[in-house]
Amino acid sequence: MTKNHNFFAGKVIVDLSHPVGSQSPQWPYFPQPEITRAHGLAKSGVLTQFFKMPMHCGTHADSPRHVIETEFDGRRARYTHEMDLSAYCGDAVCLDLSHLEQWTLIKAEHMDEALAKTGVTHEELKDMIVIIYTGMAGKWDDSKQYYHYATGVGASVGKWCMQHDIKALGVDQQALDHPLHTSIAERCAGKLSMNLEGYSGLPLKEEYIAKFGIEEYAHFDRELYKEIHGEEAYQELYGLVEEKGLCNGVWEPCHKLLLGNGKVGWENVGGNVAKIAGKRCTIIGVPLNLYCGDGSMARLMAVIDEDQVNNVPDRVYPYGDH
Repeated sequence: MTKNHNFFAGKVIVDLSHPVGSQSPQWPYFPQPEITRAHGLAKSGVLTQFFKMPMHCGTHADSPRHVIETEFDGRRARYTHEMDLSAYCGDAVCLDLSHLEQWTLIKAEHMDEALAKTGVTHEELKDMIVIIYTGMAGKWDDSKQYYHYATGVGASVGKWCMQHDIKALGVDQQALDHPLHTSIAERCAGKLSMNLEGYSGLPLKEEYIAKFGIEEYAHFDRELYKEIHGEEAYQELYGLVEEKGLCNGVWEPCHKLLLGNGKVGWENVGGNVAKIAGKRCTIIGVPLNLYCGDGSMARLMAVIDEDQVNNVPDRVYPYGDH
């Protein structure tokens, strides 16, 4: 007689998803989700609700077509329904970068340092899922704190992902790129650029330079980077983004490098992600089967040995969905 194997024996499931509701925080130029009731129990005897929201609402997975027309291997960039489900699950490691100062641009050396603490080798990274924990998940809110001042990644981490051929990347921040690599910033996104102000009332550019210096800010300004670091250094870090992404190299470079290579990425990783920081686990975060979707909300979760779960309190959302 064949015995059934209990995959979850000795393991626990850790929810890594923010709850979704009508007040869920949204990217600054996205409309707010709408959830309406068509039928109620008192009148109809059934409850039926409708929802309308961006595919990039809450904890979600980006598909290649979201940011690029052609993947780096020459194929037409894939929509959500074209991605194999295996792209969204597998062996994983969660890198703990919560010690970094908020708003830091995460680089390859930060990834290497955090990886070394997990016991996972660079050789093991091939086809592994990497989750980045910075602590920003705990600041999930409709706020400048979460969207403007997030710790985030860029070209250096994108190239690190390529070098080690990881399967997918998840971040507990607003995007797969640092805020100043996105439309939140002054001009890297062209007409989409919002050039938002910080808490001081000054442009974020000025605040960042005051905090981290002009050389560090240069990562977010194409011409300034070339002026300070030289054309050769720019091409080494951002050249592939420009060549394959057909765009300003400092506009969402990690997005381009990751998704351009046919990988997927989760943004707004949340829930109890602190419980798996620094740990190996299995990640499952499949999307809805959205035809021609550029992304999808996902119920992201980790399966981890019960004796490996970090002893931290369960995440509480005081307003239900944030």
